[in-house]
Amino acid sequence: MNGGWRYRVGSALGVAVITAIAVSVVNSPSAQAVLTSVPLLDRLSASPPGTVEGMYEVATTVAVVVAALLPLYKPRPRRILDAVVLAQKRVLVGLLALAAIGYFDYSYRLPRLALLAVAPVLLTALPAWFVWMRRKPSSESERAIVVGDDPAEIERLVPDIDVPLLGYLCPTIAFEVSDESAAAPMVADGGVASLDRLGGLSRIEDVLVEYDVDTVVLAFEHTDRAEFFGALDACFEHGVDAKVHRDHADQVLTSGDDVGTLVNVDVEPWDVQDYVLKRGFDMAFSVVGLVLLSPVILGVVAAIKLDDGGSVLYEQERTAVFGETFDVFKFRSMVPKGESATPVEDEENDRITRVGRVLRRTHLDEIPQLWSILVGDMSVVGPRAVWTEEESLLEAQERSWRKRWFVKPGLTGLAQVNDVKSTNPEEKLRYDLQYVKEQSFTLDVKLVVRQVWKVCIDVVNTVRN
Repeated sequence: MNGGWRYRVGSALGVAVITAIAVSVVNSPSAQAVLTSVPLLDRLSASPPGTVEGMYEVATTVAVVVAALLPLYKPRPRRILDAVVLAQKRVLVGLLALAAIGYFDYSYRLPRLALLAVAPVLLTALPAWFVWMRRKPSSESERAIVVGDDPAEIERLVPDIDVPLLGYLCPTIAFEVSDESAAAPMVADGGVASLDRLGGLSRIEDVLVEYDVDTVVLAFEHTDRAEFFGALDACFEHGVDAKVHRDHADQVLTSGDDVGTLVNVDVEPWDVQDYVLKRGFDMAFSVVGLVLLSPVILGVVAAIKLDDGGSVLYEQERTAVFGETFDVFKFRSMVPKGESATPVEDEENDRITRVGRVLRRTHLDEIPQLWSILVGDMSVVGPRAVWTEEESLLEAQERSWRKRWFVKPGLTGLAQVNDVKSTNPEEKLRYDLQYVKEQSFTLDVKLVVRQVWKVCIDVVNTVRN
């Protein structure tokens, strides 16, 4: 690795050049004339600076923006969306600093007209620059590591890897166990297959950054929830490609057209454009829902309290992307006592309260999940989030169950609109995997419309009865 200096200097120099060009263009007489013809902007005075004053303005803006973007100069593989969001946040910090400088009317301040005009340019051009630079830290075209918990599996996979390998990550205890086996691979100085051991599994994120890794090959004896999917989660967060042995393909999402021992894992199935649309829709839906349903929320709270005086909300730990967990909240519909992880139909559940039965029939108990959608733990559409205790039972019944982990859990989805519950795991999984395969923003909108219509029908039927 080149220490990152080439990347640091290149990215910072690019920011400086882009900023200087943007300010110079905005300060030109022709650009000022165009800007003052725009409604609202025509109220601001157009005063193209002289040569010396213009140089001060360019120098000030470049210094502030380059300093504001300091966290992005460190070589670090990132997802495209992460690079864009972080760059835009730091540009906003720089613009606020420039506005503060302008408040004191210094001779080198950037006028308000120029600041307003340069803002959208920098908010667009600088994130695009870092997206282009995100794969430029090193001179090598591809850099890969092997991550696993089984030295024998690592030894077996290495010959099938056609990407230059930097080394591997494997816990020390794996070698201690292997030493007891006559079939253990030859380990010399902690190495397997003539590769350097870069550390244990806990170092995966540090190694991905330190070595500018492009690809991770997973070599696990078993697709362990905490380690196998933890490695996939690290790949997802750092924008790194992942490969897995074909024997484990039924546990992950793949492109479906791979040939050979190793298959590519689709760690980020959504396109960037669809992801932005989906997240924007999630936020808009949750905010509008919480506002419009606020009178209903107050009514439900009062009904629960009047019914048995117990707690209003019910909290439960559920599984999210790559096996991570989060706390989901619902309006309490059952008496607070020990739960069974085995799925049970509502008709057979004697723990449901009188108010709870109404809430479940009308789906009003789901309203607090709008908050989980707003903060990003859930989406409006996706496989239903399953209780962590119940998850292990469903995994035992359906081997491909973990493929659901590659998308964010949702309030509704194909399984939900078709009234398929966890009591029928095979059919539920079929619908969930169909959604994972066909997911798109258009499909999400269709499913939301179907779910809203279904809720309206259930509410009307409940009122009539």
